[in-house]
Amino acid sequence: MISGRPVTVAAAFAAEAPTLMPLPDEPFDCARLLSARVDAKARVSVRQINYSVPARFAGRRLAVRLGASTVEVLDGATVVARHDRGVGRFFDVLALDHYLEVLKTKPGALPGATALAQARRSGVFTSSHQSYWDAARAAKGDTTGTRWLIEVLLAHRAHPTQALIAAMDRAVATGALDPHLVIIDARRGATPIAPVVPIGALARYDRPTPTLLDYDDLLTGSGT
Repeated sequence: MISGRPVTVAAAFAAEAPTLMPLPDEPFDCARLLSARVDAKARVSVRQINYSVPARFAGRRLAVRLGASTVEVLDGATVVARHDRGVGRFFDVLALDHYLEVLKTKPGALPGATALAQARRSGVFTSSHQSYWDAARAAKGDTTGTRWLIEVLLAHRAHPTQALIAAMDRAVATGALDPHLVIIDARRGATPIAPVVPIGALARYDRPTPTLLDYDDLLTGSGT
């Protein structure tokens, strides 16, 4: 209810809706096109909020599409980063994936990384990731264990999230923590098992499994 008016906003809109023009047949892009330079921390500043981009773009100037609810950063025609638009000023919106190549060479920076903290809060970094990381560090030390985790995080770019999470859980349960094994297991879990095709008439070619018993005859007199 608006002060001084006898009807609610919803009721007023319902009364006016029949007189409104219909939406156009073709969608209208209402995003604002901007340009921003990527800083040394792989961020672009848009309306006083910093949004991350892949670290390889540090120092570059990239195009930005500022929408009502999203922010897209483009290299030419390719979208290299997409974020929900932040509300407020002077804070960072970071994606952990954008920093993985850097963290792979500096694994000691991962535990205190702001991008990791945001990934935890958003649910991107799950308890399964943490359990795998803990197990890998216990088995191989902090540096190698963290690099193993980063290998699995990089695999999220090519494999379904749920398949990787299930593979990490199995790795922790079995102790087979090598990231390559985790990725192979995830790939196998994400690939549907091909149905068995009945061979039909080809069954007539079935034969019993051969034995090697006849070769025992060759052993007769082997001591002479």
